[in-house]
Amino acid sequence: MYNATTPHCADLYSPSYVNFTLSILILLGILISYLPQHHRIISRRSSEGISPYFVLLGTTSGTCAFANILTLPASQRDLACCRVLNGFECAAGLLGIAQVGVQWACFTVILLLFLLFFPTATPLSPPTKPTEQPSLRTAFIVFVTCIVHLIVVFIISVIIIYRVPSHLTAWAHTLGVLGTCLAAIQFLPQIYTTWMLRAVESLSIPMMCIQTPGSFVWVGSLAARFGWEGWSTWGIYLVTGVLQGCLLVMGITFEVRKWKKRKQQGEDGEENGHVYGSAEDEDHERTTLLDNER
Repeated sequence: MYNATTPHCADLYSPSYVNFTLSILILLGILISYLPQHHRIISRRSSEGISPYFVLLGTTSGTCAFANILTLPASQRDLACCRVLNGFECAAGLLGIAQVGVQWACFTVILLLFLLFFPTATPLSPPTKPTEQPSLRTAFIVFVTCIVHLIVVFIISVIIIYRVPSHLTAWAHTLGVLGTCLAAIQFLPQIYTTWMLRAVESLSIPMMCIQTPGSFVWVGSLAARFGWEGWSTWGIYLVTGVLQGCLLVMGITFEVRKWKKRKQQGEDGEENGHVYGSAEDEDHERTTLLDNER
């Protein structure tokens, strides 16, 4: 039973204002970092260029990470201590959980937008590269798999928490290892897709510019909060930070090449009396799932 004299709860009575401020900034940074990606898909009304397997691995990895931190013994102690702490002390103690929860929620929004704005060819204009464009069936399978995975993880976690709490640590680390493995390969399909397209399309570079350095700051924050006991929690974001950095470098390289090509075309067009439109202005005559429903 946790009370005011419990050592773990006593440590939460005097939260560091520096750590609290840093944790709030990280929480806001996570939220803000995903907004460019949400906006890019919505503004383009297309999720073209985003690998379905990147979405699948990212969502399931995020689910494992969120379930991991919720079932971690240290988090369970923090939640129990909230019964004897005031609102500020409790909030400060749960910021680590909130950060992972916001990250999971933001990536789940990408899953929804990916399906909602999934590009399909119109009858008059079939895709020029059908082998590179995943099918709508694949998008639905990815969506359903993510939902089923969420339900299964939730049910198992609840059963272990209330029926066999002695296995909670093992389950938390299992989720952490699974999440790390999924995160380790999460960016590989997207790296491949971006490499084949030689363009980022609906993938947001500003999002990666914020998240790549932010991942390492977040790793440091989680490691300071949970220590080596929570390696399975912060290890996920260490791996994803490295791989996302590779994708960012690739994306910037392709965008710079595209910009140079546009500039060269513009100079050539002026010399020949023609004006070339930008790639963003080109109409690839695709419709999305949302447009089809309308």
